Amino acid sequence: MLPREDDTCNTLTKLSNGSRKRGRKPKVLSNALSTNTRAPTRKQNVQEDETVDDLPRTGLAREIHDNLNQFPHCLLLTRVGQFYEARRFRWYSPHLTYPLQSYFEQAVEIAQLLNIKLTSRKWGGQRVHMCGFPIMHLDKYLKVLVQQNKRFVALCEEFPRHSDFGVKEFERRVVRVVTPGTLIDEPFLNPYENNYLLAASTIEEPSLQSPVGLAWIDVSTGEFFSECSTCEQFLDELARINPKEVVLDEKLRSISSHPILLALGEESACVSYIQPTLVTHTRSTDASLSTAEVSSINLLNTFLRANLLEYMPAISPPKQEAKSDRMQIDSHTIKALEIREGFVEGGTKGSLFSAIKRTTTTSGARLLARWLCSPSTSLSEINARQSLVSLFFTRPHLRADVIHLLRGSEDIGRVSQKFLLGRGDVSDLLALSRTVNVWSTIKHRIDEERRLERMEKDEGFNDEDWNSIDSLLSRMLDFHELTKRIVSAIGDGGGLSSSVELPEPVSATVTSPEPTEMYANGTSYLNSGKCLIKPSFSQKIATLHLRLKELLEERVRLELHFQETYNAPSLSLRSSPAHGLHVHLTKAKRDRAKLDGSANFVGISESATTKCYFNKQWSQLGGQISETAMTLIDAEKEAFEGLRAEVNLYAPALRRNAHILDELDIALGFANLAAEMNFIRPVLTDDASYQVLDGRHPSVELGLLTSGRVFTSNSLEMTPESRLHVITGPNMAGKSTFLRQAALITIMAQIGSFVPASSASIGIVDKLFSRIGAKDDLFHDRSTFMVEMLETAEILRRATPRSLVIMDEVGRGTTVRDGLAIAFATVHHLSLHNKCRALFATHFHELADMLGYPEHKSRGPHGHISFFCTDVHETDDDHFAYSYRLRPGVNRDSHGLKVAQLAGMPQVAMQVARNALSWLNNNRVYSTILPYSEVIRSIQADPDI
Repeated sequence: MLPREDDTCNTLTKLSNGSRKRGRKPKVLSNALSTNTRAPTRKQNVQEDETVDDLPRTGLAREIHDNLNQFPHCLLLTRVGQFYEARRFRWYSPHLTYPLQSYFEQAVEIAQLLNIKLTSRKWGGQRVHMCGFPIMHLDKYLKVLVQQNKRFVALCEEFPRHSDFGVKEFERRVVRVVTPGTLIDEPFLNPYENNYLLAASTIEEPSLQSPVGLAWIDVSTGEFFSECSTCEQFLDELARINPKEVVLDEKLRSISSHPILLALGEESACVSYIQPTLVTHTRSTDASLSTAEVSSINLLNTFLRANLLEYMPAISPPKQEAKSDRMQIDSHTIKALEIREGFVEGGTKGSLFSAIKRTTTTSGARLLARWLCSPSTSLSEINARQSLVSLFFTRPHLRADVIHLLRGSEDIGRVSQKFLLGRGDVSDLLALSRTVNVWSTIKHRIDEERRLERMEKDEGFNDEDWNSIDSLLSRMLDFHELTKRIVSAIGDGGGLSSSVELPEPVSATVTSPEPTEMYANGTSYLNSGKCLIKPSFSQKIATLHLRLKELLEERVRLELHFQETYNAPSLSLRSSPAHGLHVHLTKAKRDRAKLDGSANFVGISESATTKCYFNKQWSQLGGQISETAMTLIDAEKEAFEGLRAEVNLYAPALRRNAHILDELDIALGFANLAAEMNFIRPVLTDDASYQVLDGRHPSVELGLLTSGRVFTSNSLEMTPESRLHVITGPNMAGKSTFLRQAALITIMAQIGSFVPASSASIGIVDKLFSRIGAKDDLFHDRSTFMVEMLETAEILRRATPRSLVIMDEVGRGTTVRDGLAIAFATVHHLSLHNKCRALFATHFHELADMLGYPEHKSRGPHGHISFFCTDVHETDDDHFAYSYRLRPGVNRDSHGLKVAQLAGMPQVAMQVARNALSWLNNNRVYSTILPYSEVIRSIQADPDI
């Protein structure tokens, strides 16, 4: 390759893990804010007495300047040959209202973030800091900069342009800004998680009930959703959607007290600001979208266009979501119940998702994670899912066959999106074709199973068993013609032999990035001997293949003719960037005699053992071969572009088919889980009942089984006459596990799964709340008790008669009397005002007396409260064991000293504790409790209650 005037020495930019020069901390304009870091505002004009250095007078420096001017909020990586570089100058731009020194010091910052070598060289009359890495390591370092450090990275690529002076020149422009929420097909994308970009927009003055438009998209799959929420519920939506990046209107940046910003302060998502400039037309959905939703969609589109640039895809209208269609789970509950991520282990280990995931495909796992955080409230939808699970549960052979077939499918959601983004290649076409064939095979296998079953059972065959699968598969479209076109076009090899070397076309370049990478280097592609498009695909390609084959055969004949005529066995016909088309001798001393004496051969290069000649006959033939080869490449590229356009046309339908197969994958996984863990099909009803016989905690049971232990099951029955249960008992005896178990069984039932129980009948739950576990929040200046009270207050405000609430040890973080009063008030409010199904675990045994136990059923306002407890079984030799089994009643001993003993507290301290407890019991400290009648009288005396 010819040297270029703007190339830098590659040795200065090679990747190194060695030491680097220390520079002062760079002042960098951050694009994002996280929980504890907000984007600094731009600086004011530079003082007039600042020293201003001249910009290096090269084309590359000017291009860097222009790109930084256009993307001042990004770290700029500029491609120079086979490297991406970052440089540092010391100068200011008179066109900006803030100093550019921050940006031109990016080399220092990038070197520190990536732990690569920082070097320098003299360039344009000044010393310039530089760092860089080979292009093959781009994904590795994007992960560090974007995913780990939440930075925006502008990728500046180089493109060849025409030069009148015969020197290779390049245009450099930013083709894409990579942000945490706009990842496309990077290898560090987690295949089991959606990578959502969320835009939130408000159109009214901020208040808790102000409407908030939400629009979120996974750029890697094209899944696009919208919803109208409120400021009060925004934090819950954040926890459910789990976006990697949140986009807000620039006008919100200065309103630090806005509820949206306060909610974002509790999450770790990257936050960016932008001024919306687009007006989005959503075609048929305009009428159903709220003004806030349209505003958020405009905001999202503005951000995508500003960052995806040349990779901006066509976006389908969003799927509108409604809160009434799903169970609402607040942000604390998603974390406390470890629905999606484990609390102790980190990641998914120990979570409900990990315990029940039996999906085969990565896209199926992503859909399952979405279902878990937004269970359905539609009886018809839940029953359809359960029927599908039942179909595969009762037919293990069919289940095993379909799972085996699914293993051969690809993630079509992301594959089809790659084509819309202009990044799909031949391997993606083949993956698409294979997966469509898998879809057809699955449908055929299911139809065959039904046919065999009909033959075996004859009159006993029940066609209704198959209604669920019919309803699902009937929504799938047939792509037989598309796969037929792909198969007819794509070949494993080609008509060219890999042993044949083709001449290097003069116009070929190895540095210009093409939209489709397989065509980036036409010569290397031809030399590989693998034509990507079959000659039979079109008459044009077939003719070019035939012509190229004839020319290559002529080349072989010409080479053999030269060898025999000039007695030169080492002679070969070659092409190279340095010498162009030439005749090459590898043993020049032996074979050069006749060639040197011929006027047809002109020497152009010579070494100790080799010599190169120019020959007009080979130059003409080689030119014809190069021209034909490049024409063939253009024809194949045109054919591929046609196939890609066809895939893009069907992309929405392909995504719908893929989603249907994801639902099938989840149903198969649920059926496998039920067979493996002995789960049963629950009955979902439209009332407010909850009846579970021998229920088990799915995650805890799995953990116990791995260590050879058995989980102790418990039953739970809540009715309108007994809708709130107060649970007492010893520490470590299973109260918290029981509370979590009830919530998790409800979630599993409403996503369509079978549940861990002997039988279950559950009334649809519209909202699920928990007050379990607490820790302080020092960043927001909240004590543990304050966090607990905030969660309790939210539950009492928002729970409805169709909700399920689980609360554990409310009031424990303050004095006994204050805590007991708060616990009583909470139970009283849940019982008389919220009127929801609730489980309330406590160590305040006196609470039972305040609620009128055991005569509460016959008198007073708390007759629909029931009391249950767990026990400790003690032996004569001072040993004890937890029963883990709930029974009706109240246990007035928490056995805290036993837990302290199990924890290994020193014996001296344990003896002090026993003496202190004995003194407290003998002196009846904290034992004075108001009679129930006086408690009720004190409540009713207040007219505001």
